[in-house]
Amino acid sequence: MRPPADLEILVPSFPRAAWVNVAMLRVDQLRGQPVLVEFWDFCRVNSLRTLPYLKAWHERYAESGLRVVGIHAPGFPPSLDEDEVRAAVARLGIDYPVLLDTHMQAWDDYGIEGWPSRYLWDADGRLFDYHVGEGGYVETELAIQELLGIEREPLAPVRPGDAAGELLPAQTEDQEGAWSGPYEAGGVWAVVEGAGELRVNGATVTVEHAGCVPLIEHERHTAGVLELEVGAGVVCHAVCFTPGVA
Repeated sequence: MRPPADLEILVPSFPRAAWVNVAMLRVDQLRGQPVLVEFWDFCRVNSLRTLPYLKAWHERYAESGLRVVGIHAPGFPPSLDEDEVRAAVARLGIDYPVLLDTHMQAWDDYGIEGWPSRYLWDADGRLFDYHVGEGGYVETELAIQELLGIEREPLAPVRPGDAAGELLPAQTEDQEGAWSGPYEAGGVWAVVEGAGELRVNGATVTVEHAGCVPLIEHERHTAGVLELEVGAGVVCHAVCFTPGVA
């Protein structure tokens, strides 16, 4: 989405905080090139679902001048542990710089209301394009290309529901704790920490680290019933749902 043409919004400074993949970054060090900033959380499935696009844009456009910056803003207890975040960045194969916004200062400076949120700034630090939530991938990539002055075929959708113009039925709302019950969704996930096992509708799901783990994946939007049991050594903070194609 483009901001109003008569409204100039300048990129906020990065707070003094720890970084991953780089010693430190200042906004003024990025002037002269487009910058794509994404607020995310390794425990939130919506953030994990946008991650393939962020990584691909970094790989596709870094040599042409794009800088990608992740701002990790914690939304669950494991996300507050900076060592867990560093481990997640390595495990997820993220090569671009990630700011650890543990105290949510950047979150407040940007006025963020949810995960994920991404902002594309031009070479002069002015807001050029933004998107809140999943989706809008083609629009973001075309905006990147416009700033870089290049043209190429945008990335193919990672999932069928990511295709431009695809309308998805509303999924069941996220639930706190180790929830069980009826749902409608394309997939079911759990936010966990520790190590051990979950029992999901009679099957075993192994938990090896903190994060968001898939419990049930359907080919399309489906009605079902979740029966979740948490084994020793594991804490389940929430059960989350992702959309599926009707």
